Order: sequence, then structure tokens, then C-alpha cells
Amino acid sequence: MNWFKRIAPGLKKIFTLKPADKKDLWLKCESCEAMIFHKDASDNLFVCTECDYHMKISAKERFRQLLDEGTIKYLDNPETPLDPLKFKDQKRYTDRIKESRNKTKNSDSVVIGQGKIDSFNVTLAVHDFNFMGGSLGMAAGESIIRAIENSLKNNYPFILCSSSGGARMQEGILSLMQMPRTTIMVQSLREKKIPYLVILTNPTTGGVTASYAMLGDIHIAEPDALIGFAGPRVIENTIKQSLPEGFQRSEYLLDHGMVDTVVHRKDLKGTISNLLDLLTKNIKEKSSQNG
Repeated sequence: MNWFKRIAPGLKKIFTLKPADKKDLWLKCESCEAMIFHKDASDNLFVCTECDYHMKISAKERFRQLLDEGTIKYLDNPETPLDPLKFKDQKRYTDRIKESRNKTKNSDSVVIGQGKIDSFNVTLAVHDFNFMGGSLGMAAGESIIRAIENSLKNNYPFILCSSSGGARMQEGILSLMQMPRTTIMVQSLREKKIPYLVILTNPTTGGVTASYAMLGDIHIAEPDALIGFAGPRVIENTIKQSLPEGFQRSEYLLDHGMVDTVVHRKDLKGTISNLLDLLTKNIKEKSSQNG
């Protein structure tokens, strides 16, 4: 039996199942704090099965939810200087970028690509809040510009999904410069009469709200998303007054004319398809020819 003793450790290693990480099995709802089985959350588009809270999702998950299966083609993010200001606070900016890249598997906070929504070819740009709060820096700005250029070149409708804390402080004025640069590119879409749809998700704040995220032809918000420039606590501390119930939330903004519609995540793709069909008839024909 000596031979069995020799191979026993190897057999044990082969046939012993690795225990699943609890983090991979369960999600905790930020709103009602319910524990949700990960598969149930995924099947429900990462909307809480208990309270209907719309959870933050990755950029790649957003691509999977919005674009038709088998049509997704990611576009390369442009190369930009990694740390032009040599910024350091509690840790080096380069270290923060590396951590976010390892966490998200994205090169920066905006992921761009193209694909189909029903019969429409579209360009899609998505902020990933897991990458430094979806903040806008040079790389993100260049990515949005490249995505718009793709729409201009191919006559594809442009769809932006925002989830951001605003401009990236580690890049200073270089980050703020992305606001006018992206705004100019949005104007190019208007001049060519290419539809620009914005999906505002939780949260969309700061310089992103103050520029391209509020310049769409149609603004769609997910339920209960925080949308504004400064956060509610900052505003209250400044004006020394309490804010109205639901201030800066999707439904409040809809009531006050700041967004066009509030759409549940399960209805989002169908709503976008209907809007594209209504906005222009010739886009479908031109996109089909290019596709």
C-alpha cells in the first residue's frame, strides 16, 4: 500500500472542491440591506429582488445588458499620459490607477464599443463607477471623444451611460479640460443630426453632469439615481437649509423637467430601441448599409 500513500495527496488535491468565496455567492443591497444570491441578482439585471433598488454594475455588464448578444465590439482606449502631474495624496496616483485596473480589468473609467440594439448599429460609452468613482480624466475624455468619432464616421447613434463622481482631482486642470473638449464633440453630433442618448445612473455628479452627460437629445434616468452637480450634503452646508424630499433623485428631476423619462432597467433596451426608431428613420437604413 506504499504506492497508495504516495499518490493519496495528489488524489486529494484533484478531487477536493475549492470552497466558493462568499463574496461571489451573495450580494448585499445598499438600500434595504437584503442578502441576495448572486445568480438571482444577475438574472434580475442586478436590481434588488426585495426593494427594486438598482445596483451599480460594471461597464462590461452594462454592455451585455444593452447590446445584442454576439454584436459587441470593444474599441481601444487611446493612449494618454499616466500621471502628468506626479500627483500624490495618501498614496501615489499611479498606485490608485493600478489598483483600479486590477479590480475592474479596464484600462480606465470609461469603456467604449459598438454593437447592435435590435436593427440599429450604435456606439456605446459607459462609465464604470468601480474605477475611481467613474471619474473623468484625460483617458476617459479621450475615450469619449474616440467613441463620438466612431459615431460620426459610421453614422451610428451615440449612447452614453454615465455613473461618475465628476472630474478626477489627481489630474487637475487637465481633467477639467475634458469638459469643453467633449462638449465640442457633442456639438459635432448635432451638426450631423446623429442621435445622442444619455442614460443617467446612480450617481452622476460633478463635472460629468456639468458637461456632456446633460447635453443629450434624450435623457433617460434609472429609478432613484442621484443626479446633480454638488451633492446634497454640500448644498445643505452651503445654503444652511434642508433640501426637499427626494431632491436630486431621478423622479424629482423628472417632475421638474430635468430628465425626459425614468425607466426601469428591464425596460431600458426596449425604450432605447423605440427612441432610436422615433428620432430618425434614415439612421436605420444607413446603419444597415454600414453593418
